[in-house]
Amino acid sequence: MTAALLAGLLAGYGIAVPVGAVGTYLVSLTARTSLRTGACAALGVATADGVYALLAAAGGSALAAALRPVLSPLRWASALVLCVLAVWGAAGALRQYRAARLATRPERPIPGAARAYLGLLGITLLNPVTVIYFAALVLGTSTADAVRPLERAVFVLAAFAASASWQLLLAGSGALLGRTLTGRRGRLTTALLSSGVILLLAARMTMSPG
Repeated sequence: MTAALLAGLLAGYGIAVPVGAVGTYLVSLTARTSLRTGACAALGVATADGVYALLAAAGGSALAAALRPVLSPLRWASALVLCVLAVWGAAGALRQYRAARLATRPERPIPGAARAYLGLLGITLLNPVTVIYFAALVLGTSTADAVRPLERAVFVLAAFAASASWQLLLAGSGALLGRTLTGRRGRLTTALLSSGVILLLAARMTMSPG
């Protein structure tokens, strides 16, 4: 149970921490509207992460039973996928930092709370990196032993809680930390931190028994 909780928290923070286009929009939206609107938008992002964590947990368990004979090489392949995601994210952040580029987008109409939630939910669901991340993580940590439904539920809820806590932090700090987190150094720092978390998950995966 504790392992599932820890794995879910690490997974949630690993995918949530980098401040990209969605995080930037979330911070700026809160600064332009209200904490209520920003919080709803933040929960939209976290809901999408939770949905993908649920799909990955359910699918991962089914695939683990079918692929039981090759779980060991599959674990190493999944760890490699996570390492590639970590390196890709860190390299992209470094390129952007060195090029001194900041993503600039035209101002959008200010949405209400419900529209902000649905909008950020849809945007995050369209991000393929999220589903690849969770699928690789769950497949890589699958073992020959069946995972109990309660452990899967704990993993999903922990991943959602971790994502929600970070997104709500971004929303709550909108006006105060907006320039810091969405500037060149802020994006670089959060991207490198996220890559470090993902590499930690990959290392834990390769040391798992089975």
